[in-house]
Parts: sequence; C-alpha cells; structure tokens
Amino acid sequence: MTMKADMVIDAKGLACPMPIVRTKKAMNQLEAGQILEVHATDKGSKSDLTAWAKSGGHELLDDTEQDGVFIFWIKKAE
Repeated sequence: MTMKADMVIDAKGLACPMPIVRTKKAMNQLEAGQILEVHATDKGSKSDLTAWAKSGGHELLDDTEQDGVFIFWIKKAE
C-alpha cells in the first residue's frame, strides 16, 4: 500500500526520542489535513508515534514494516 504523503522524514538510525522530535518539527510545517510519512528503525517508535499522534489529535492512517524500517503515515489534525 502506498499513500501520497505531503512530506517524508527520515528518522532511521535515531533512538528515542529523536523520531518524535523530528516528527513534531515536520508536523509544524504542514497544513491541517496533510500527511506526513515517517521512516524509523527504532523498535519503540511504533508505540511512541502512535501515542504521540493520539495525544496531538493527529490520525495515524497506517503503518507498515519493510526490512526493519517502520513506516508511518500521520494525518495532521484539522
């Protein structure tokens, strides 16, 4: 499944909490309703990003794993 993202950030190789920090920064640059694609390798990023998106009112549209890389699609809150 491929989703059209408005912005893609690469947080591969970064340990917690850096993927969240990067995601938050990128999210601030997006308009409401736009989609951010995040690539991370940190095992904890799945629970971290899921919780972060929920707390910010953002929507985690989908997530997948390919060759040890976790990919998330997060829609910015309206």
